[in-house]
Amino acid sequence: MVRPPRHFLRLGERSREEYRTLFARSAELKRRRRTNTVDTTLAGRTLVLLMEKASTRTRLSFAAAIGQLGGHAVELAASSSQLVRGEPLSDTARVVSGYADAVVFRTSTDARLEEYTSASSIPVINGLSEGGHPVQVLADLFTVEEALGSVQGRTLAFVGDCASNMALSFLEAAPLFDFSLRLSAPPGFLPPPERLRAAGRHVTCVEDPKEAVRVVDVVCTDVWTSMGQEAEAEQRRRAFSGYTVDEALVARAASGAIVLHCLPAHRGEEITEAVMLGPQSRIFEEAENRMHVQKALLEQLILR
Repeated sequence: MVRPPRHFLRLGERSREEYRTLFARSAELKRRRRTNTVDTTLAGRTLVLLMEKASTRTRLSFAAAIGQLGGHAVELAASSSQLVRGEPLSDTARVVSGYADAVVFRTSTDARLEEYTSASSIPVINGLSEGGHPVQVLADLFTVEEALGSVQGRTLAFVGDCASNMALSFLEAAPLFDFSLRLSAPPGFLPPPERLRAAGRHVTCVEDPKEAVRVVDVVCTDVWTSMGQEAEAEQRRRAFSGYTVDEALVARAASGAIVLHCLPAHRGEEITEAVMLGPQSRIFEEAENRMHVQKALLEQLILR
């Protein structure tokens, strides 16, 4: 009997112990990459990248990940596929299931993600949706542990749009990985109350960013205007005035604190050039770590 696929749509779908195993394998794969060791655990396997939204890191990191494990990736842009002509998403999912071993789906709404997944007989990975960006936050937490040791018991601050998919995935991760999360945003830019309640004691909302970052171990931010919100850009710039992660703000964090940003960044808005390229930044290591963590994830999903 064929086992149903195990998907990766949200962080909460796995246990802390499973993530410990995944991080250990990610670190091993990163070390092997550094020594030019060739791995072929996914030789002959195919990964489809179904992109309904623009992508640089998600697309490239997954393609590189499966390629370095001996497999290959096929990109299927929604704009150049039959989806643009009205083919049902469920039909696309059934067809892709016959060609590939896993699919990364980057889309707008959680409803589309669920619709695709319900018709797929191969593992589906959430490459970004309105409800979260789990592969990115997984790499972020791996980066924290690489720089500082275990994230358990640490304090992280997310400064900016705390209703964004990045903030929502950090919110989901806090009780799972047992760290404290401070969310700092102006009124109207916090997660839904039910998401805050679900995180319980692990989350605190601190409107003043100067207080939010006080002696924290990690300062995280993201763009103020996400894809699909471009018409709100000027309004959002005004609302987030004072929430820029600059050198003065980072100086209030703990000694040895690190700074994360999932990229792309708007320098001078949510973060300054000096911080991005400064000694506390782990932003570009964070981007590289997408590939290593996703290698381990692909192995878990495809070889189970």
